[in-house]
Amino acid sequence: MPDEAAARDAAEEASAFSHPVVEPDVSAAYGDHPDQVIDFHAPRTAVATAPLVVALHGGAWRAPYDRKHLSPFCDYLARRGFAVANVEYRRGSSVPHQGAEGPVAGRWPETFDDVAAAFDALPALVAEHLPVADARRTVVTGHSAGGHLALWAAARHVLPADAPWFTPAASALRGVVALAPIADLALSEQLGVCGGASGQLLGGSQKLFEERRPWADPSLLLPTGIATTIVQGRTDTTVPFAVTEAYADAAAQAGEVVGVTYLAEVGHFPLIDPAADACAVVAEEIAQLAW
Repeated sequence: MPDEAAARDAAEEASAFSHPVVEPDVSAAYGDHPDQVIDFHAPRTAVATAPLVVALHGGAWRAPYDRKHLSPFCDYLARRGFAVANVEYRRGSSVPHQGAEGPVAGRWPETFDDVAAAFDALPALVAEHLPVADARRTVVTGHSAGGHLALWAAARHVLPADAPWFTPAASALRGVVALAPIADLALSEQLGVCGGASGQLLGGSQKLFEERRPWADPSLLLPTGIATTIVQGRTDTTVPFAVTEAYADAAAQAGEVVGVTYLAEVGHFPLIDPAADACAVVAEEIAQLAW
């Protein structure tokens, strides 16, 4: 059975990454770093205005994975009448952390700096570069590590007041649709999700992990007061559904209901694969919040 599961996972990943990169209609910088950029995809349908979907790619916050692998998914949403903003952010690090092998996950604090700066810059950038988008109907989505960032971006008003990304009021969002998100950093680290990426994201040591987690872990930033749905494959071995359950339980304990849609016989990557039925479910979940 483990060999069968591994073969299925490999096939799903290969399918998701088989689509050619879809070039955006326009790109705009939200900062001076080359990774501080947002790609905009206009809706492919004839509409006067369209809901805005802000998309955050996954890849364990590691440098080899950038926004381009999410572009077919963004185009898929654009072909269904959404305006899409595909956000890039700094990932990885040139300085290895303790015990790290291969690309390191995330930069502290730059990964969070970038997501916060991108969201702060979005209203003006959308007005200039994607005027068809109706920012009043904004839904944030993200896959895997991007799902973590989507949940985090929607919870900045719940951050400790001394956090540099704290905002005094909640964002004007219709909601969040997180796709197999790394939504509980402590459990993810315990389970070894993505090779210990959660620990690397927060600095690579147990001391830093505990110090920084209140600023970074969505499961501690509740309730948000923002409609939130998680879509999760039941056979996901990359980010097990136990992580989603832990986040949903934390939300319930905080007095908030998080919608969870579990998909049978679906792993990690079909959620962003335009060729997979699961992707249509994701689009419908976004539509339910956006319209």
